[in-house]
Amino acid sequence: MLLMVWFAVAALLCYLLIIVVVLSYALQGHLEESLKVGLRNGIRFYKDTDVPGRCFQKETIDRLQMEFRCCGNNNFKDWFEVQWVNNRYLDFTSKEVKDRIRSNVDSRYLLDGVPFSCCNPASPRPCLQYHLTDNSAHYSYDYHAEELNLFTRGCREALIKYYMGLMNSTGPGVLSVILIQMSVILSMRFLQTAVEGAMALENPEEDSEGYLLEKGVKETMEDLKAKALAMLKFGQVEPNADGEAPEDAEKGADNTEEKAASSAAS
Repeated sequence: MLLMVWFAVAALLCYLLIIVVVLSYALQGHLEESLKVGLRNGIRFYKDTDVPGRCFQKETIDRLQMEFRCCGNNNFKDWFEVQWVNNRYLDFTSKEVKDRIRSNVDSRYLLDGVPFSCCNPASPRPCLQYHLTDNSAHYSYDYHAEELNLFTRGCREALIKYYMGLMNSTGPGVLSVILIQMSVILSMRFLQTAVEGAMALENPEEDSEGYLLEKGVKETMEDLKAKALAMLKFGQVEPNADGEAPEDAEKGADNTEEKAASSAAS
C-alpha cells in the first residue's frame, strides 16, 4: 500500500514538473507582451512621485535601468514621448517651459532628454541628458556616433534576455530531475508488480516477472477511464428502472398510501 502511495506521488510530481517546463517556454510570448505594457506604464508614471500608489515608480525605474544597463522600453527615445519631469519642478514663468508646453497638443513638457539613470558610466565624457538630438548643443558631439554616452539597449530586451538566461540555466537541471524521477518510477513499478507476483505464488523465493502494464495500452486507458467515471459517480443517487430517483419514488409511495387512507375513511 505504501509503495502504491509513493508511486502515485512520484508520478504526480513528475507530471507537474513537465507541465512547468512546457509552460515556461510556451508563455514566452506572453512574458514579452507583459513586460512591454508594464515598462510603458512605468515610464509614463515616472513623474508621479506625489501620487499615492506611484510614489516609488521613479525609484523602481531608475534602479532597473542602472542594474540592467538599459534605457527606456525599446530604447532611450521612448523618454522623448512622455513627460517625465513633474510639474512641481517646472518654472512656468520661464519662456522655454511655456513654449515647450504650447508646442505640444496635449500640453505636456516633452524633452529630447532622458533621466540620469540612462547614463552609461563607461562613457569617457560627462553624461549628456538633454538636447540629445542637437549636435550643436554640445561641444564635439555627434548624435549618431555617441553610443557610449547612454545605454542604447531597451529594458524589455534586457529583461527578456535575463529571464531566458535563467530558464536556459535551470531548464537542463529540471529536465535531469524529471529523467531521474521517471527512471525511479519505472523501477518502482517493476518492483511493485514483481512483489505482487511473488505474493500471488505464495512463495517469496520463487522468481516472478515484473511489468509496466498488465494489459495493452488501449485496455489500460479504458480501465483508468472507467475507474475515473466510477469515482465521479460515487455518492450520486442512481435512478430506478422507471427513471425516478429513490426520493421521488418514496414520495410517490407516501402519496399513494395517503390516498388509500382517505378512501378508506370515506
